[in-house]
Amino acid sequence: MKIDIRKEIAAVTDEMIALRRDIHAHPELGFHEYRTGQLVADRLSELGLAVRRCAETGVIGVLTGGKPGKTVMLRCELDALPVTEENDLPFCSQNPGVMHACGHDANAAVQVAAAKVLAAHKEELPGTVVFLFQPNEEDCGAPPMIEDGALTDPRPDAIFATHVWSQLPMGTVGVVPGAMCASSYYFHITIHGKDTSAYAPYKGVNPLVAARNVMDAVDTMLVTEYSMLDEPTLINFCTIHAGDFVINIPDTLTMGGSIRCLHENEKAVHARFKELVEQVCKAYRCTCEVDIEMGNSMLENDPALYAIVKKQAAAMFGENSIIEDGIREFGGDDLAEFFREGIPGVYYLMGMGSEEKKTNAMHHSKEFLVDEDVMALQAEMQVRCVLNYLGEII
Repeated sequence: MKIDIRKEIAAVTDEMIALRRDIHAHPELGFHEYRTGQLVADRLSELGLAVRRCAETGVIGVLTGGKPGKTVMLRCELDALPVTEENDLPFCSQNPGVMHACGHDANAAVQVAAAKVLAAHKEELPGTVVFLFQPNEEDCGAPPMIEDGALTDPRPDAIFATHVWSQLPMGTVGVVPGAMCASSYYFHITIHGKDTSAYAPYKGVNPLVAARNVMDAVDTMLVTEYSMLDEPTLINFCTIHAGDFVINIPDTLTMGGSIRCLHENEKAVHARFKELVEQVCKAYRCTCEVDIEMGNSMLENDPALYAIVKKQAAAMFGENSIIEDGIREFGGDDLAEFFREGIPGVYYLMGMGSEEKKTNAMHHSKEFLVDEDVMALQAEMQVRCVLNYLGEII
């Protein structure tokens, strides 16, 4: 299959950037990506792909090659975040309080560009490429897509996914074999005491006292019960609400946060967490309810697909461009749910951070900026990985 990947991507780069800016200017929250999804679906249809909607706002485009072969899926995200943008751009968010503060706009435009390059070689393509555009990645949109048949007709043999990354410099690729992103589960605790006046605390039961001790007990549990080398576990309390008046002890308190594990024993952690919260509340004469819901499973990269990413990154940027130290993280990605369906996959990060360009702000920040120079590189990496997996020598 003769294809000058870099040259062909260069020919569609302006169009790719224009699409990214359009999506950026019209951000939509999870499962509300109606405009974005339609925009993507129209582009894929124009390329001759078989296009269907999935989980209402998701999009799947299937490119069937002219030669028999395996089926590979590329996955990207469509959703934005409830963040108010504070950037001076001509294409800033036009939707108040909503912003593409993670780079999903770039990821989606890159995937459309990769589809266009590969579609131009449909008859030579040895296999099938499925382009999946996922809604609501920030709050686990993968399961509804799976339930709606995203991994059937055709079922992929492998999945590649990439993400622009502000914490790595341009020209680097972050990827590791095995565990890469932690499982993320969210807990909601309601503690019941007994309200009373602040001048007579002995006549009531203060749920804030129980909550304070719950937090201390959980912090101690993390240090004394789990090895950060063998069972890396992170628990954070992120919300706490109680009371309306400074002179009254409240009857009820609610608190919430996340439990993140970079190991397989997450269920045991959840059980111990619940047991500890209940016992501490009981010790302080309170009752409680503890609910734990899934955000995403732990994401594990397939070693063989990791090797493909590493090979192509080295070919593009050199051996020293591949970064593994510090890449495993407690952040989650529900791409893991697709992998959990028995399909090998790999997730890798495309560096774009620059202090000079101000593209090194943290993801989900109101100052987050995408360095658009990374997009052509990202598209080339995805096309290279697809062709490599399908058996092309590149």
